[in-house]
Amino acid sequence: MASPKTRFACSSCGYISSRWLGRCSDCGEWNTMMEETMGRSDSSPRKDNARAACPINHIPVVEEERFATGIQELDRVLGGGVVPGSLVLLGGDPGIGKSTLLMQAASRVSLSGKKVLYVSGEESVQQVRMRASRLQIGDVPLYLLSETDIDLVEESIRNVAPQLVILDSIQSVCKRDLSSSPGGVGQVRECAAQMMRLAKTEGIPVFLVGHVTKEGALAGPRVLEHMVDTVLYFEGERHHSFRILRGVKNRFGSTNEIGIFQMENEGLKEVFNPSELFMTSGVSDVTGSVVVPTIEGSRPMLVEIQALVCPTGFGTPRRMTAGVDYNRVSLILAVLEKRVGLHLGGQDAYVNAVGGVRLDEPAVDLAIALALTSSFKEKPMAGRLAAVGEIGLTGEIRPVPQLEKRIMEAARLGFSICVVPGGSGLPPVVAKGMKVAGVENLEQAIESALRF
Repeated sequence: MASPKTRFACSSCGYISSRWLGRCSDCGEWNTMMEETMGRSDSSPRKDNARAACPINHIPVVEEERFATGIQELDRVLGGGVVPGSLVLLGGDPGIGKSTLLMQAASRVSLSGKKVLYVSGEESVQQVRMRASRLQIGDVPLYLLSETDIDLVEESIRNVAPQLVILDSIQSVCKRDLSSSPGGVGQVRECAAQMMRLAKTEGIPVFLVGHVTKEGALAGPRVLEHMVDTVLYFEGERHHSFRILRGVKNRFGSTNEIGIFQMENEGLKEVFNPSELFMTSGVSDVTGSVVVPTIEGSRPMLVEIQALVCPTGFGTPRRMTAGVDYNRVSLILAVLEKRVGLHLGGQDAYVNAVGGVRLDEPAVDLAIALALTSSFKEKPMAGRLAAVGEIGLTGEIRPVPQLEKRIMEAARLGFSICVVPGGSGLPPVVAKGMKVAGVENLEQAIESALRF
């Protein structure tokens, strides 16, 4: 028998080193190397026979058999449902709603006639039952287990023989053979590998919950991303009720889909019309407010952009953003001053995306510019207006993808004017009653949008 060995693993990227390093050689982070003691192992050579390789055309094509979770937004992100034998990682900040989402999914799958096992390493079965009662989950045939030993968890899974397993969370379970504490890189990797072998051999889909700690350490989800089949991130601001489920990796579907939920007292509620969630209602003739048709995944969504421009009280003007990129707003302010002639050098500028949503695509540039101009000139937008387009450094309005889908979404919610990039990119067919104003540069966009 070989003696235990000590190694060091980076909690940020999983890099392994035989000695301690102040800075990780792979990701460059400081003070992330954690000591791990490897368990004893048999040093005798393996005598297993190697599996024979076979040509790919000799392997039969098997259609994916999925089953629904009963939550349409979750099924959308998964690619249509849960694939048997898949390993899914759900990550997110503490308290964002990961356990709530999976508890609701587990109850609905149980009601459909499938056997589900919910394993909690952080709560007792009584605490899980109390949380289920708060979510108004009645008497459902859902199996609960409170255990932190991964070997005992595997034994229980084989005894119950469920059709879906939820492990909450992967940082709370441990393998007794390893002397490192639960949540360490080695423990997380070994426990996830054991669950992966079980999922693949038994054909049982397994959901793993991965926490992002309050200190910002991402060891759990980031180390496991290359091991699992699907990686989902649950995002959202703690002070806002909406949540976005985003797929960043999916071997069985597209990563271009998102699911939108709203947190309520009874749990998470699906949002089928997200455009109404990110716009203020009943407000008209207000300066500094523009609606942009944005694309999240493959879904069009209207988001209200608000801007406030006021004289600065200090020598250096302040620039503050919420929900949009700070550097992008600084670029737009520079273009407005240089190409349009707005004197914004002595003005404070504040830009906000309503509802706490985060907008990263360049297509929101035109809406930001119009909102800043409207606030600076104290002139509101013309009627029910939406705007979309990317702004170049020369002031030109560049085309954006899926323009027709954006315009149709704006028309569906009652908007009558849409300012878009001009030229050959204009869609041939638009909704009835929608006036599409194609503009070539920022000056034309301002003239078309503002009410003089």
